Amino acid sequence: MIRKLLILPALLFISLSFSQEIFDATTIEKIKNEGLNNSHVEKIAFELIDKAGSRLTNSQGYKRAATYAVNQLSKWGLKNSNTEVWGEFGKGWEIEKNYVAMTKPYYMAFTAVPKAWSDGTNGPIKGKVIIVDITSEEDFANYKGKLKGAIVLVKALGNQGPTFKADALRKTNEQLNKMEIPAKPRARRTGNTNDRAARIAAWRKRRAFTQKINTFLMKEGVALNIVGKRGRHGTLFTGGGRGYLKDAPKSISELEMIPEHANLMARLIENGVEVEVEAEVKTSFNSNSLNGYNVVAEIPGTDRKLKAEVVMLGAHLDSWHGATGATDNAAGSIVMMEAVRILKAVGVTPRRTIRIALWDGEEQGLHGSRNYVKNHFGDPATKKFTKENERVAGYFNIDNGTGRIRGIYTQGNKKVVPIFKSWFTPFSSMIDNTTVTTNNTGGTDHLAFDGVGIPGFQFIQDPIEYNSRTHHTNADTFERLVIEDLKQMAVIVASFVYNTAQRDAKLPRKETNKTR
Repeated sequence: MIRKLLILPALLFISLSFSQEIFDATTIEKIKNEGLNNSHVEKIAFELIDKAGSRLTNSQGYKRAATYAVNQLSKWGLKNSNTEVWGEFGKGWEIEKNYVAMTKPYYMAFTAVPKAWSDGTNGPIKGKVIIVDITSEEDFANYKGKLKGAIVLVKALGNQGPTFKADALRKTNEQLNKMEIPAKPRARRTGNTNDRAARIAAWRKRRAFTQKINTFLMKEGVALNIVGKRGRHGTLFTGGGRGYLKDAPKSISELEMIPEHANLMARLIENGVEVEVEAEVKTSFNSNSLNGYNVVAEIPGTDRKLKAEVVMLGAHLDSWHGATGATDNAAGSIVMMEAVRILKAVGVTPRRTIRIALWDGEEQGLHGSRNYVKNHFGDPATKKFTKENERVAGYFNIDNGTGRIRGIYTQGNKKVVPIFKSWFTPFSSMIDNTTVTTNNTGGTDHLAFDGVGIPGFQFIQDPIEYNSRTHHTNADTFERLVIEDLKQMAVIVASFVYNTAQRDAKLPRKETNKTR
C-alpha cells in the first residue's frame, strides 16, 4: 500500500465529500514511512531522559536538555533555533546528595526524595524519629519546645494495599464513544463543598495550614521532616512548594518518602518501638539567573502570502525531580522533536511557517507557554491581542504521557470537527475508534493559546501508567516509555501540522472564547 502511494504524482490530493477537506496523501504516506521505518524516537529519548536527567525548571538538567534540543533542531535544518526568555521564574535548585536509612531497631535503606526547593541537613544527622500529627490549631501546643534538632515524621495517607487492576490501561471503545458526547453545562451549586469557589477556598485553607506547620517546624529547629507521600508499590508522588521565588524564606529540610517506609516507622513507634534514622541531604540554590526560557525553532514557510502565518506544535520540556521525567513530559517533547525531524526528512516546503516550542515552567503553572502567549499574542486578562495573534493558524500539544493518540479534544470548537475527522482517515490502521470530541481538557499548555482565541488542541492519548505509576513520581523513567506509541504520535502530529500549514485558510476559530 505504501509503495503504491509513494509512486503516485506528487500533486495527488484526496478530497472527502463529507467535509470537502483536502490534503496531500502522497506527503502523508511519506511522513508515515519516515516516522515508522526510520524513527529517531529512541535517540531523542536517550538525550532528553537518560543523558539530561530530571529537568526541574531552572535546573542544570533543564539546561542540558534545552541545549541538546536547540543544537539538534538546528542540525536537522530548522531555522532560528534558540532559547527564548519568557520572564522571571526564580531560583534554580539542585540535589547534590540524598541518603536516608533506619538504623534502629534494625538497619533498612529507605526510598525518599527531597522536596523541591527545600534545604539540606547541613551534614550527616542521626537521631530518634518523632511522629508529628498536627491537624488543628490546638495541636501545635503538643510540640512547642520539644522538637529542637529532631527528626520528625508525618504518616502517609491513603490505601497502600494490593491493587486488583492493571496499572497500565488503554482507553476502551466505550470510553472513547462517551467522550464524543458533548458535556452538559455544569449547574452552579452554592453553599456546599461541591461548589467550585468553595473547593478552591478549601484547598487554599489546607495549603495555608500546611505552610503554617512548616513554619512552625522551622522555628522549632527541626533537623529533618520526613513526609510519607501518596503512592504504592514503592512509588511516591513528589512535588514542591514555592521555594523557587527569589524572596522565598529559608525552608526546612524535607524528604518525601514512599508510604511503605514511612508507615513502617509509624507502626513501630505507635507500638512502643524506638526508631532511629541516619540521613544526609545536600541541596544548593542558584540565584545568578532567575529567568525561565523556552526552546523555539522553525521550518520557514514558502508561500508568498502565507509564510507570515504560523502553525505551532509544542510540549513542556521541564519535569519534576523524583526521576527523569520520561512520560511527564519528555514523551511530548520527544514526539514534537521527532515530528519536525520527519517533516524536514521528507523535504516538505510548507506554505505557512511551522514553529516548535518546548515549554519551561509548566509544572509550576504553565509559566512558559502562558508568558510566551502573553509576550507574543496578547493578554487574556485584558483581551488586548496583537496582530501576531491573528497570524497563528493553530497549536497542537502533547502532555498526557507515553500513550498513543486516540483522537483529539477540540475545546468546544465545532468547526474543526469535520476537518480533524478527515485528517485522521489515513491512520485508520494505527488508531482504533478515532475520537474527535468538542469537550475540553485542562492542565496542559494548549490552554494558553485557547485563552487568547487561538485554536489550541491537546490530543487524546491512552493513559498507560500515567495516573497510576508515572505522573510526578520516582518511577517516571525511560523504561516507562512505549516506543511504538511515540512513533505513532509523531507521525500523526507531523501530519496534522503539515495539513494545517497547507490549508488555504487558517483553522477556524471559535465564535466565543472564555479566558481560562
